[in-house]
Amino acid sequence: MMDHILRKDAEAIVRAAIAAVRPDEAVWRALAGLRFPGRVFLVSVGKAGWQMAHAAVRCLNTPIAGGVVLTKYGHVMGEIPGAACCEAGHPVPDGNSFQGTQAALDLTEGLLPSDTVLFLLSGGGSALFEKPLIPAEELRDITEQLLVCGADIVEMNTVRKRLSAVKGGRFAQWCAPARVEAVILSDIVGDPLDMIASGPAAADPSTCSQARAVAKKYRLRLSPAARACLEMETPKSAENVRTQVIGSVRELCRAAAAKCEELGYRAEILTDSLGGEAREAGVWLARTLRALPPGSGKTALIAGGETVVHVTGQGLGGRNQELALAAAAELRGLDGMAVISVGSDGTDGPTDAAGGYADGGVCGALEAKGIRIPDVLRRSDAYHALEEVDCLIKTGPTGTNVNDVAVALFRQCKGEA
Repeated sequence: MMDHILRKDAEAIVRAAIAAVRPDEAVWRALAGLRFPGRVFLVSVGKAGWQMAHAAVRCLNTPIAGGVVLTKYGHVMGEIPGAACCEAGHPVPDGNSFQGTQAALDLTEGLLPSDTVLFLLSGGGSALFEKPLIPAEELRDITEQLLVCGADIVEMNTVRKRLSAVKGGRFAQWCAPARVEAVILSDIVGDPLDMIASGPAAADPSTCSQARAVAKKYRLRLSPAARACLEMETPKSAENVRTQVIGSVRELCRAAAAKCEELGYRAEILTDSLGGEAREAGVWLARTLRALPPGSGKTALIAGGETVVHVTGQGLGGRNQELALAAAAELRGLDGMAVISVGSDGTDGPTDAAGGYADGGVCGALEAKGIRIPDVLRRSDAYHALEEVDCLIKTGPTGTNVNDVAVALFRQCKGEA
């Protein structure tokens, strides 16, 4: 039997954590007291693009001279005064990505030294904010190759920024001589400015040789034009930019821990830099939970970060769903233990789920339906398996994006079911 008490606690913890890192108040704090001498142009890009722009226009001391908001499909929640709101493809850019980006470039063309570009950036910007230097179809193909082969976000962006007219500091270069005030909601462990959305307004320390190494490692299919782009150096300075990072996975983990404590759990943050294969992370988290002494009392183990999935089948899923499913196999038949893993943006991979839940009863429930977890993982089909036992976590778009959080809960002594 599945543990409904743990399920209720787990969902309450992740929802409270996500609510705590929504960008509204953080944007207000970042812009409070700032005064801009000339015109202000707003460009807000990413999964949290609408939420950040909505907060910004309400706290600026002057109306914006123009604006473009570029976010994921289904993430625009209404009109924003003075700004055009656009929705586009993610994780693979599409025609609307290119049109929205061109609108932002048109808005910021020929600016004056007294002008300011308020650049609000959140995760997802690598796909959403794009003007390719190669044919769009090839860019989509390269992006899909990187996603399928299991490249991490650093490797992906090292390649993608060289195929783009706006990434790797090139957008800041385009805006000069205007000042760029960048406010960033980080979705990458360690908050590297050059990697968040591929660093449109950040100096790029990566090198052409590193990009070539990624292409070689994953045997990417590249045209001569794409290979030539990998040889083009990116800007190594961004002197017209001032940057503030207003949120990160650390805050997400702390918020999860606070809710755990409120619910009576002793909370421990294991890491805020979780990486590697999703299924391996799920096994590790479940085994760490199982290793707790029987007298530990109510305990919560928290891990934040972003894993990857090496796709081996034609199924549907995401890294958080795969993590939860792998944990389910390790927790088989054990009472009082559960793992939940979600993406803070409310979307896990190309699905409508934020992530998944697993406890000691999930494996048996799946097998009762003729579903074996190893087979599901081979097909990369975690979504449909978790759907069969009502273990998908669906939040809808959250308006924020600061990596993923996984929470492992222990509420009583271990025992065989």
